[in-house]
Amino acid sequence: MSETKAAAAKSKFDPNLILVFVLLFGGLGSFLYNNMTDVTATWMAILLFVIGLVLLIKGGDWFVDGAATIAERFKVPEILIGATVVSIGTTLPEVMVSAQAAAKGNSGISYGNAIGSIICNVSLIAAITLAVKPAKVDKKPLRIPVIFFFVAAVFYAANAYLFGHFSRVTGAILLCTFIGYMIVNVKQALSKKNEPAAEASDGDGADDDGEKKKPMPMWQAILFLIVGAAVIAFGATLLVDNGTIIAGKLGVPDSVIAVTVVALGTSLPELVTAVTSLIKGKGALSLGNIIGANIFNLVLVSGIAITIRPFDVPSEKLLAGMNASLLVDIPMVFLVMLILTVPPLVKGRLYRLQGIALLLLYAAYCVFQFVF
Repeated sequence: MSETKAAAAKSKFDPNLILVFVLLFGGLGSFLYNNMTDVTATWMAILLFVIGLVLLIKGGDWFVDGAATIAERFKVPEILIGATVVSIGTTLPEVMVSAQAAAKGNSGISYGNAIGSIICNVSLIAAITLAVKPAKVDKKPLRIPVIFFFVAAVFYAANAYLFGHFSRVTGAILLCTFIGYMIVNVKQALSKKNEPAAEASDGDGADDDGEKKKPMPMWQAILFLIVGAAVIAFGATLLVDNGTIIAGKLGVPDSVIAVTVVALGTSLPELVTAVTSLIKGKGALSLGNIIGANIFNLVLVSGIAITIRPFDVPSEKLLAGMNASLLVDIPMVFLVMLILTVPPLVKGRLYRLQGIALLLLYAAYCVFQFVF
């Protein structure tokens, strides 16, 4: 019996080879894309868009496996791991897009990417998770990320409303906030190291044959985190670049692309991680990732972009003669985060009604962006 299983295992096709081929074709496609005519580039953009989506799915799977293993090994609540390690990895696309946009002087992309990603993370990604499978949440490890987010959000909004400008000093303060957030979370993680894990696995640690699974080695978990983050970042880059090209060919205004297509594209790692976490029964990891990613969008993504090149609050879109971003975008950030975080902080659980309300808000927000 054991020899039969061994033979079957040897004959089984290694799925990692698929990833290798996808990466090779992705690189080849990128080269061809940059050297093709405009007509062919449309088809190439669609192909690279699909390849980027495949890479995001595979990278998200590896990333969640690595993060969950680290959480179990160090006996740290998964929500804490989600708010730090996983969030850094899934925020890499936003960092790259905003930094590149800032270096090129495109402040609208830098600003819209951070704000739009927060709104998308909560009112689409978290909303889908809540609508499908609401769950109980440990309130204690949730408090620090929520406090950090709203402190950073108030500071960010104050600069927008009072000065209408983000200076290099503002960027430096945001980056210092990021460092402070990481220090606090690392200290909290170390204090939890010798305590029992706050969350138990949904399974019994057995595979489909009833045999007990061997724990993943730490080196493999770290490797999964690194490789998963790299694959997520590369996949998101392919998807965002080519998704923006496709949207542009459909006649979508540039001012709308920043808070919709680009924000959605760079938020896809959070979506993939959330869905993968949900499938694996790691709901707390998903919630922690969303909140942590939103903090990083404010203090890390925006901080880097502003430090590279300070900019004014974009005023391309007006509503009743006033800056639409100040009237709609920033208030929307506070509204969706309050809807997401207040129930678990008060009641210690998430509700399906939250997900439905957030999805309706996101639909209305997208209609506003494209219609008005």
